[in-house]
Amino acid sequence: MKVLFPYAATTRGVTVRVAPSYLPDQSDPMAGRWVWAYHIRLENGADGTVQLISRHWIITDGRGQVEEVQGPGVIGEQPIIEPGRSYDYVSGCPLTTPSGIMRGSYQMIDADGNGFDIAIPAFSLDGPRGMDRLN
Repeated sequence: MKVLFPYAATTRGVTVRVAPSYLPDQSDPMAGRWVWAYHIRLENGADGTVQLISRHWIITDGRGQVEEVQGPGVIGEQPIIEPGRSYDYVSGCPLTTPSGIMRGSYQMIDADGNGFDIAIPAFSLDGPRGMDRLN
């Protein structure tokens, strides 16, 4: 049985769940391009409302090259998540290798305006078996 969100981390009552998937229709292995989507679910199990302000991603490709991506919100939004509620979004990541790892953090604020970071669990980006021979 496949787990819907195989990666999860909880910080201060907020759980980040991640489900990556390889996108063969957007990838071109012969040209050295592999693309993944990742579905993120943020679940607010804390007592108060939280808001996602910004993100910080650390993306490591199959050669060990690291790229950091920082910016406001996610997919153009800075969602407010009430206690007991969740927020989902889907984004994507292209790599020049058939595998990689992503991890990072979200910068949040609580209802009192206090800032804090929550962990995004490390998750693997794995292309189809045999793709590593093309790289």
